[in-house]
Amino acid sequence: MTKTLDVITIGRAGVDLYGAQVGGRLEDMGSFEKYIGGSPTNIACGTARLGLKSALISRVGDEHMGRFIREELARHGVDGRGVVTDPERLTALVILGIRDEERFPLIFYRENCADMALCENDIDEAFVSSARSVLVTGTHLSHPCTEAAVLKALGFARKHGAKTALDIDYRPNLWGVAGHGEGESRYVASGQVTEKLQATLHLFDLIVGTEEEFHIAGGTTDTVAALRAVRAVTAATLVCKRGAKGAVAFEDATPDNLDEGISGEGFPVEVFNVLGAGDGFFAGLLKGWLDGEDWPTALRYANACGAFAVSRHGCTPAYPSLQELNFFLERGMTRADLRNDPALEQIHWSTNRHGDWSEMRVFAFDHRMQLESMVGYTPSKGGAFKELCLEAALKVQNGRSGYGILCDDRIGRRALHAASGTGLWIGRPCEWPGSRPLSLEPSLGPDCGGLSEWARENVVKVLCFCHPDDDDATWARQLADVRRLYVASRRNRLEFLLEVIPSKVASITTDTTATLIRRFYAEGIYPDWWKLEPMDEPEAWTQVCAAIEDNDRHTRGIVVLGLDAPEEVLKASFEVAASFPLVKGFAVGRTIFGSVARGWFEGSISDEEAIDEMAKRYSRLCTVWDGARARVQEAAE
Repeated sequence: MTKTLDVITIGRAGVDLYGAQVGGRLEDMGSFEKYIGGSPTNIACGTARLGLKSALISRVGDEHMGRFIREELARHGVDGRGVVTDPERLTALVILGIRDEERFPLIFYRENCADMALCENDIDEAFVSSARSVLVTGTHLSHPCTEAAVLKALGFARKHGAKTALDIDYRPNLWGVAGHGEGESRYVASGQVTEKLQATLHLFDLIVGTEEEFHIAGGTTDTVAALRAVRAVTAATLVCKRGAKGAVAFEDATPDNLDEGISGEGFPVEVFNVLGAGDGFFAGLLKGWLDGEDWPTALRYANACGAFAVSRHGCTPAYPSLQELNFFLERGMTRADLRNDPALEQIHWSTNRHGDWSEMRVFAFDHRMQLESMVGYTPSKGGAFKELCLEAALKVQNGRSGYGILCDDRIGRRALHAASGTGLWIGRPCEWPGSRPLSLEPSLGPDCGGLSEWARENVVKVLCFCHPDDDDATWARQLADVRRLYVASRRNRLEFLLEVIPSKVASITTDTTATLIRRFYAEGIYPDWWKLEPMDEPEAWTQVCAAIEDNDRHTRGIVVLGLDAPEEVLKASFEVAASFPLVKGFAVGRTIFGSVARGWFEGSISDEEAIDEMAKRYSRLCTVWDGARARVQEAAE
């Protein structure tokens, strides 16, 4: 049968809470970063980032953390059909920290957790048979119920010609041979564990582990002897990870010296965090193995992916995309602390963003100054009106992708919070309305620390009124503020939208906006999104797109703003903009809500009438944009 999946991983699925303070004890952690976790889950996500079609078989709880794992799998492109929701058990949790270069304390909260209830009934033969390979981790051999599930899956895999792989992944306390406080322990001798592992090793084509993990699999702390003991019961290719020495593969007999094994290029990076490095290594190894590369090449991929993980915070978030991996291997290392390599980090960020926003139809009602100037406005009425705007947006969206809003927190807080989880793209303004030079909303704080309180799905939006002819002092001040906000956005893992409007400052020509864009890139500011004025001349758009693509091939794209223009004027500008693929859509506000808001504040329009009228206007603009784009595509065909 046709294999629709490259790899299915089986086993742990949990939530990692990583201590945000580096160098402290877990006892002293004041905040944590939340990531998806568990070795097979990490590997599934890591291989998906590298372009493989990956899936996971596991269990999660019927609660917020279980839903988080499902959503993260979907964001990474991992097939979640094999993930069962357990109504009785909680999702597994791990608390981790970075103490120093050698100590990485962690606590497993896995007592009767969901993934350890995986059973034979959770294994579907048709699903397993659709994969080219199946990977399991050692932890799920530690309990009779999960072991039965794993053995059933391996049986189906071998029956249907899939390759099989084992990550020994020995955690003594998960086998019950170390205490709860020994989560960091990587080796405790146990004849029972060795016996259990050796009973299954013959089922695998590839076995990967550290020297300590081969010690437990082989029953001796002599690494060569342990590898030979493993070889005695399996014909699998053995890959032994050796830390800073890289890794070696053995297809046949084990030589007297590990250095005689097959090796791949290594990367001497600074050790920042070893947690999850093995999972990143295995993701890279699988990429090479399943693509049919030779072992030196597969190990090169693996070593590089492990190097990324060692150099960054978190497990899955540290793993590279295929574009990032290729860039790194082609360019080479420029510094040992990869997380501080600007070029590499830009590619890492921009090629690992979640969500498909190739079409953008955005209803912008983040306006504050314009509403505050209307007759009948009060703060409470302003907030209520923005809730009506959200209802209109949701009415048009109707559960479909490619729709969004721009909404502020000061007047529109209730609408902003209500939009979370609706599937809308959500942009949120940071500039003080109308300010020039730029001034930011006071709630952000002088260091933009307020961004730490923002929902991760919010996109940081800032409007800068600027012109190439601005004096040096104005440029210096505005660039400093934009850069400060941009850096804080990245630090808080929030996407960044930069809106530039030169026409309100001075006259413009076909190259004005492109010149501004290049100026911001020259300052090291790489917006995920650009929000730009409509331009009637195709040459102006050509120069804008060239300015962006010359600096950032992985940008999200451009949305066109409206400036309260009549619908007919916007229609004409859409016709021009839609012919440029980098323009993803529009972000229009007052054209949709302007006259409606005035009538509503004056009391001449009801809530229902306001919602219906704004929905009609928003829908018409969506139709206009979609029609313009469709005509471009038809002409190209």
